[in-house]
Formats: sequence, C-alpha cells, structure tokens
Amino acid sequence: MKADEPVLILVNLGTPKSPKTKDVRRYLREFLMDPRVVELPRLLWRPILEGIILRVRPRASAAKYATVWMPQGSPLGHYTKRQADLLQAELGVRVVPAMRYGEPALGDVLDELSARGAGRIAVLPAYPQYSATTVASVNDAVADWLKSRRAHPRIRLAGSFPTAPAYVDALEEAVRAHWGRVGRPDFAAGDRLVCSFHSIPVAMHEAGDPYRSECLQTAAALRERLGLAEEECVTTFQSVFGPSKWLGPATIDTIEALGAARTRRLDVICPGFVADCLETLEEIDQLNREAFINAGGGEFHYIRWGNESPQAIRALGEQARLLLSAW
Repeated sequence: MKADEPVLILVNLGTPKSPKTKDVRRYLREFLMDPRVVELPRLLWRPILEGIILRVRPRASAAKYATVWMPQGSPLGHYTKRQADLLQAELGVRVVPAMRYGEPALGDVLDELSARGAGRIAVLPAYPQYSATTVASVNDAVADWLKSRRAHPRIRLAGSFPTAPAYVDALEEAVRAHWGRVGRPDFAAGDRLVCSFHSIPVAMHEAGDPYRSECLQTAAALRERLGLAEEECVTTFQSVFGPSKWLGPATIDTIEALGAARTRRLDVICPGFVADCLETLEEIDQLNREAFINAGGGEFHYIRWGNESPQAIRALGEQARLLLSAW
C-alpha cells in the first residue's frame, strides 16, 4: 500500500459475532460500557450492568437476533461489508468496513492499515444524524487509537448528513419505488407514513445533543420531497432502554394507537439506519407490525431503503467524496 494512497473506513455500530447468548453478552458489555452510550459514573453503572442487565438481557436479545440472522451472518455485518465493497468499486479507493463495537473492531482495522503503510485514512461513520452516542463515540475511538501510537497517519473524520441531497434522494426513491409496487397510501382516508428514528435519553438532548433536531430536519426534508403534511408523515423514536425518559413519541405507542384507530394502511421507514439490523428487522418489521395488526390496524409495510441499494451507495458515496476531496 502506498503511503499517499487514501483509504476509507466505513464504520457502523456493531454486531454480536453470533446469535448465541455468550456472544451477545460480550457485545452488550462493550457497547453499554461506552461512557458515550450510558452517561453514568462507572462505579455506579458497572454493578448494575454486570449484576442485573448482563444476567438477563443477553438471552432475550439472542433470541431476537436468531430471528433475523442470515446465512452470511448478522444483517448489519453483512450489509456493511457489501456497502464497503460497492463503495470501493464506485470511488476507486480502498474501502474497509469496521464496527465501533464487536468485529471487525475499528482499532484493529486502524492497526492493520497502519501496519500496511497507510498514510491517509478517512473515517466515515454510517450515521446520517449526529449524536454523541454514535458519531462522537467513533471519533473517541479514533482519538484513543491515535493516543496509543507515536507515529500518526493523516486522519480525516466525517460529521453527519441529515439533509444531504443524495441521502434525501435515497429516502425519497425508496418510498416512491415502494408506492410504485403497492400503490400510494390514501392519506385523505387516514393512511400514514411513519419515520422512525432510534431514540436517545432526554437528558442527553437537554445537555445539548443535536440528534433530535437533525432527525426532525431529515423527516422534514423527506416530507417536502413527498409533498406530505406533518400529520401524514409522522416522526417517532424507537428502541428505548431502561427506566430513563427517552425522546418521543415512542414508535410502538404511535403504531399501536394508529392500529387502534383502525388505520387501513401504515408504511414505516427508518431513515437513521443505513443498514438493516435488529432494530429494523425485528423491532419494526416484527414487533411493531404485530402491535399494529393486533391493535386493529390493516396493512403494514416496512420500507427498506439502505443496505446495498444503488441509492444508498450513492448517498454514502457523496459523503465519502466530500471527505476525500481535500486529498
């Protein structure tokens, strides 16, 4: 590898090695011990994590992972690798996948690239909306790696892209392609489109995390493209954890209410997830689907927009080119 040849690392959240309880426990321990994810003193948090959460949650999570696991491995791991391969073909530079938690670990990928002589490394977190729990955590991991080394390659870090043109194009194209297959919802009759984003604790929002604002920016940009009103395209937040107050309205509460109102059809898209994962395939397409139908709702459609779709690769490619353009 030539030292002046740029390399792009595409980073996503992470995944267990397998849907076995022991692997899920290992993954959750790493994830939930990140002070960016749980902002509690370690002396207070560690006994709760080790003594309660990691005794109970891994088995339940493993059962959920088993329902979405693919022959190629976890959906998130598989699609992140595919995205890296497709980006490499599109950009003409080497693109390597990495995970913030689990494998391939971001630090290990940086070690390998450095050992091979990489002198210019760009890091692209696959998070359209910024949060300290996601983008900042990736930046922390890069900074920790740099602090551990005497000689440094040149590093470029990316931010978020909540209203980037190619990203909003990707969301719009996915929705319109879905409507082309199954017909446009009858919004006048009460059909709805839901934009579901991962939630964060309200305390993080009140401390200044811009995440909620960027989610609302994305939803507004998509609504404008589709010509929908706010009541026709509803923004919600999913994947709450623990007793803390989280950003709402909660996706499952909203979807149950729409079901109870006998909504004829509900389309759901998850703009914050560039690759399908447990939160989209199990939580949305299984749990929330069941909640909607059991409450009295009609048709339920989960709209996939990311993964290896051409529009998702164009969206990531736009961000990669911006990141690499100074080189």
